[in-house]
Amino acid sequence: MCLKQERGKNGENLACQYLQRNQYTIIDRNFRCRRGEIDIIACDIRKKELVFFEVKTRSSLKYGRPSETIRKVKRNRIFTVAKYYQYQNKIRKIPIRFDVIEVLLTNSNYKINHIKQAF
Repeated sequence: MCLKQERGKNGENLACQYLQRNQYTIIDRNFRCRRGEIDIIACDIRKKELVFFEVKTRSSLKYGRPSETIRKVKRNRIFTVAKYYQYQNKIRKIPIRFDVIEVLLTNSNYKINHIKQAF
């Protein structure tokens, strides 16, 4: 596994730990279909919402915030995959939202920024 993929996997693991500490139940990770992938699907226990997460991990802010890399094409792809996930799992009456988790990894430290209703 290359360094970039390893960093991304570490970021997703840290994001899952963060979510579990903050009253989310992880339902699925790396859900894939022909149209694309969603990093994490979880249930916000407090609000009773299904949340689709895009996790962006970086080692510096040299080129801007991680969330700034999620362009319109990527957002549309995530919407399409989420609709398919709902269809496949017969999810109809549960409110949904789309969040972004930014993970900044520096040396052995990390910082998480959770952006709710990012798009």
